[in-house]
Order: sequence, then structure tokens, then C-alpha cells
Amino acid sequence: MSDAKTLLREFLGNFRDPEKASALFAEDGAFEMPFFVSLGLPPRFDGREGVKGFLTTVLEYYPDFEFKDEDITVLIDTPDQVFAEYVAHSTAAATGRLAHHLFMGRLVAENGQIKLIREGLNTVAAASALLADGVHDLPAPTNEVHAF
Repeated sequence: MSDAKTLLREFLGNFRDPEKASALFAEDGAFEMPFFVSLGLPPRFDGREGVKGFLTTVLEYYPDFEFKDEDITVLIDTPDQVFAEYVAHSTAAATGRLAHHLFMGRLVAENGQIKLIREGLNTVAAASALLADGVHDLPAPTNEVHAF
């Protein structure tokens, strides 16, 4: 049975293969990116199919997106939870701009599968890379609040 740190490394190592990466999730597992709200994107992806769809979309936005083992720093490690920082250096397909995405992520493991990954990233870096006019193209803030 895989522990949390092993699952995180497997997930990140298989990010470029959405089928393999999403298969690490429990049937009722979820992937959350709460700060996606500021980009006008959904903040949660449920189940293996939801996660697979999200990963596929990321690879469409950033065809060279990947995590290298040397760019993963585990900060807290227990059998059921891990917290780490990891970086992806990737080029946005839409603009050709290079982005250095620093992620902070918490993974919760249950019965050898991923129950939850909750990540934070620099949304300004994402907007600057993806959008034609960078942060000027961001949607106006809303009063919408997401509770998880």
C-alpha cells in the first residue's frame, strides 16, 4: 500500500500521462486549486475523470509541463498526508511565454490512493504566461466564496 509521499511522487512523475496520474485517485478523490477562482476557472475537480480532464487541459495549455524529481521538496511527511513544494518550468502554448510555476500542495492518502490534493500556485505567473495581455486579461474579482 502506498503512503502519501510515494503517491505524491507518483502523481507528479506521471503528470504527463493523465490516465496513469488520475488512476492514483480514489473513486471519490478530488483535486482542488482554490486560487483558480481568481483566473475565472473552477477550483475543484472530482473523481478520476474530473482529474484526468483537468490534467489534459493543463497539458494543452503547457505542452512541455512536467515535474522533475529534483524540483520536489517534501516539507511534512506522515503516512496519510504530505505537504510539499514543487516547480514546473513550462512554456504556454498560447503565448510562447515561459512560466516558473511554484506549487504548494497537500496530499491526503486513504487506502493507498489519493483522496485529496489541494494546491496553491502563483496565479499572477499563470495569467502572465497564458493570457495575451497577461494580468490585464483577468476577470474582475467576484464576491464568490468557495468553502471546501
